[in-house]
Order: sequence, then C-alpha cells, then structure tokens
Amino acid sequence: MAGGRGYPSVMSSTVEELVAQLRDGGSRVTTARRLVLTALVKGADHPTAEELLVAVRALAPDVHASTVYRNLEELERLGVVVHTHLGHGAATYHLATEAHGHLVCEVCGATLEAPEDLFEAMAEGAKRRLGFELRPYHFAVLGVCADCASEAEA
Repeated sequence: MAGGRGYPSVMSSTVEELVAQLRDGGSRVTTARRLVLTALVKGADHPTAEELLVAVRALAPDVHASTVYRNLEELERLGVVVHTHLGHGAATYHLATEAHGHLVCEVCGATLEAPEDLFEAMAEGAKRRLGFELRPYHFAVLGVCADCASEAEA
C-alpha cells in the first residue's frame, strides 16, 4: 500500500472499506483495530494518540492505551495511517487517503494542509542534488501565515 513521492496511500475512507482493504491485503482486523479506524474516520482532524485513546474508550471503555498505540503503529506500517509532527507537541495521526504536507504558523499556531504538489519541486531538487527522498508529510514546515504576516506589516 505505498504511494508515490514517499507518501503512504490508502484507497478508502469509510471504516468498512478500510477493513475490507486490510483483509484483502492479508491483515487481521481485530475489534480494537476497528475501533481505532472508527475513531480516525469519525473523529477530529489530526488527533493525537491520546485523543484517539479517549475516542476509542468512549466506544469501549476497557481498551488499554498500549492496544491503541500498538494498532496505530501497525496501521502506519500497513500504510493506512500517517503520523505527523505539527510543531513542538505530540504527533498527530490521519488516514493516508490523500497525500498532503502541513504548514504551521509560529505566531498563531494555525495549521494549513498543503497539497502534495506544493512540495514537488523541493522533493525533486533534494532527490536530484542530494539523492535524498523527502517525506514532507512527517514534519510540518514552520513559518508565518498570511494573516499574521499582514498584521506584522501594519
């Protein structure tokens, strides 16, 4: 399930489609794994592991934290989930349904999802000049958003 440009990819966005895709690929789908997928599909954008644990426990209070963390690792290994560092806080997670990078404003903390093509020239240059394959979905690019930049100019 690996996509182009170093991005994992998954073709589905509903829990049942994801379960079917995992089973088609030969992976087991446990109750806990289904709960983690449900929390990812129906929850907030880019939740932390702790936020996913809270969401999973809202559905099944007896699920252990280690079960959620282990399933996140396995789903990432399978290319279904991507984790991203959006600045200095905990890693966040999202389904790998579409490749995108992240831009985070150092002034106000706003996070913008950047489409894959925004990083294409940088990725091509790093590959051509350094033989290095970028994976820009893993870390956010920090800077200043348009609103904060215009306020600073005023």
